[in-house]
Amino acid sequence: MLMIERSIRHFILAGLATLFAVSATMPGAAQPMDVFEVRDVAVDVTAETATKARELALIEGRKLAFRRLLERLTLRIEHQGLPDLGAEEIAAYVNDFSVAEEKTSAVRYLARLNFRFKHEEIRGLLNDLGFSFAETVSKPVLVLAVFQNAGALILWDEPNPWRDAWAARPARQGLVPTLMPLGDLKDIAAIGVEQAMDGDLQRLNVISRRYGASDSLVVFGVLRVDAAPSRRVLEVYFTRYGKQLREQTEVMSFSQKENETVGGLLARAAEELTFVVEDNWKRDNIMQFERTGVIAAVVPITRLKDWLDVRARLAGVAVVRRAEMVLLSRSEVRVNLHFIGDRDQLALALEQSDLRLFEEGGQWRLGLAGAQPKGKS
Repeated sequence: MLMIERSIRHFILAGLATLFAVSATMPGAAQPMDVFEVRDVAVDVTAETATKARELALIEGRKLAFRRLLERLTLRIEHQGLPDLGAEEIAAYVNDFSVAEEKTSAVRYLARLNFRFKHEEIRGLLNDLGFSFAETVSKPVLVLAVFQNAGALILWDEPNPWRDAWAARPARQGLVPTLMPLGDLKDIAAIGVEQAMDGDLQRLNVISRRYGASDSLVVFGVLRVDAAPSRRVLEVYFTRYGKQLREQTEVMSFSQKENETVGGLLARAAEELTFVVEDNWKRDNIMQFERTGVIAAVVPITRLKDWLDVRARLAGVAVVRRAEMVLLSRSEVRVNLHFIGDRDQLALALEQSDLRLFEEGGQWRLGLAGAQPKGKS
């Protein structure tokens, strides 16, 4: 028993030494988005003095950030009913803030502020008020905008005003970050318009990987004329393709408003569909606090750093409440995952942190996405 303990202790110390050596030489890895942090809140306040202007700007910034956070987490249909709290009440939910940039004059204060909110307190507020909400941030989704004009399908060719509308959308910090392809020769070689329309998964995966996206969103827009009011109608068919998602094509129509240009119609549709995609994701990832479960999983490892990497990623998975290590050996870690929701929701959330949960040989296994299972090549 003593020999086993010494062996494991030696293994841990050796692994830690390797970890520190590697981390000192590797460039910093991109940090995942903190869902409870709201960045780049613009404020511009004028008052009797610069000090007073700054004080009022911080109050305004907190209020704006608080609202953006609640809208980020909740379904759009519930946004009208979100709580309108006072300045002191909101301040109690703020963990800290930082100033990205600022300018002052004798009576004016301009800045861009970042706010971090208290996780448990925000969860408690939304739960107490009966709101459904999600916390899982999707990996980036690549948007392929196909436009039909005069019977021809356009993806990479110019002009493609539908793709332009998607590219011009206002920046958002939602749960589903989206990317637009460059449309260069590599993109053209990766996938054609017919392959995108057919949902060719192999080609979609190729172009998605090029941009570091896990999923792709094919949005097919058809512009036609509504004869009665002589206005344009945009009909959109959109499908999100991904490993953990069930493919489902949805259809929406957008009628041109009075005095609205075609460009304005396309821009409005692209922004509205962005909200729809976000809401679909939130519904798949609603925090189900009333449902809990535990999965005993095996994490194959070759060194301690493998487990530390998995553990660090688990800490960023919203639905995982606790990862309880029950056994550590040279080749594997056995862990109990305490989670909320169901297993499909757990698997989807883990995928966003590049973790894969799968069943093999009658037991659950957990590892980095893309890593080969032990004994396979």
